[in-house]
Amino acid sequence: MAGGSVRTGPPGRTGAAARTGAAARGGQAVATRELILTTAERLFAERGVYAVSNRQVSEAAGQGNNAAVGYHVGTKTDLVRAIARKHSVQVERARERRLAEAGDSTDVRAWVSCLVHPLTDHLEELGNPTWYARFCAQVMTDPALRATMIEDSLASPALQRIVAGFDRALPELSPEAHVERGMMARHLILHTCAERELALAEGAGTVRDTWHRTAIGLVDALVGLWLAPTTRS
Repeated sequence: MAGGSVRTGPPGRTGAAARTGAAARGGQAVATRELILTTAERLFAERGVYAVSNRQVSEAAGQGNNAAVGYHVGTKTDLVRAIARKHSVQVERARERRLAEAGDSTDVRAWVSCLVHPLTDHLEELGNPTWYARFCAQVMTDPALRATMIEDSLASPALQRIVAGFDRALPELSPEAHVERGMMARHLILHTCAERELALAEGAGTVRDTWHRTAIGLVDALVGLWLAPTTRS
């Protein structure tokens, strides 16, 4: 018809096709971002954070565009934070479960368990190989990234309640000793898990045969650390 528009399909088909295409592109973007995060986590764990460029991450993730990391995630710091936050959801849930068990306990072991088991439980759930513990260990060697990671972790409501639990269980421990032993505990947990993770990835022997038994050994050691007497100087 002169002056009229020509339809090539049923009404609404063009709009539906556009929405379908947009949904497909959105799904592909999510999948690409997840692939980038997984690839970066592995490379950072194996080589170190600053030994790996965003371009290397893009290439290893099979992205033809070398700027893919910047497009889908952002800067190197953004990438590190995104990897950490991807895991923090599961770890936070595990902390909440442990906190429910601990209640208002004044037993140091209960609060040490709240620190240790959420991480080891998460590593167990991830299967083998994993890279998360080694990724965290690598990140903590960089002053700027370490500060960012600690700041983000301390924003966790569950972790704040765990810290309060330690305050109740150890009322006579000075604030300085609390901070100092907290740092020691963090290093012991992180590097024990990173070393076991590496051994599992390489097929080497481990001192304890499961993550659960590894957690028990860590809890035993850390209870001793927290309850050790302080020397008055």
